[in-house]
Amino acid sequence: MVKKIALFCLLFSNVVAFAQDSTSYELQRAKVNQLLANRSAKFGQYDESLNSKTGIFGLQTKKDIRNSNEILREIAITDNDIFTELKVLMDYKDLQVEQVKSTVNNNSERIENYRKTIKELQQQNEVLTKASDSADNKQGILIFLLSLSLIAVAILGYLFYRKRQTLKSYEKTSI
Repeated sequence: MVKKIALFCLLFSNVVAFAQDSTSYELQRAKVNQLLANRSAKFGQYDESLNSKTGIFGLQTKKDIRNSNEILREIAITDNDIFTELKVLMDYKDLQVEQVKSTVNNNSERIENYRKTIKELQQQNEVLTKASDSADNKQGILIFLLSLSLIAVAILGYLFYRKRQTLKSYEKTSI
């Protein structure tokens, strides 16, 4: 019973740890998706700034070019943030893979140990069964010999009794 409770607690703790890691992983994915959405929005702004021409004769001014460059710089910063967050996300994924491998190895070792224990118990059971059969055979032989001895004692007792009776009757007739 204690083993079952311990096994349940071990499995439950793995599930809780995996759930926490999974939650962290999902939060990290949401963060990366948000950064990607921001990047798409900034890229749309950049595209609009390239098309905006507020200068004379429909040309771009320095202000338009600086605005486009600033948006492009923000896109590059967002890309760097995305790479950083993706690295964290990959680290979470690697951690989960390592945990799964560790759990598989641990479970494989436990299963192998259970198999060894079962095999040992089966061998002990066979030895005990043979010993029990041998004891039963010996007990049967002993009961047979005891019964035979009791019958022999009864026969000898009867013969002894008859001999005494004949001796008593012989003594009475001799007197």
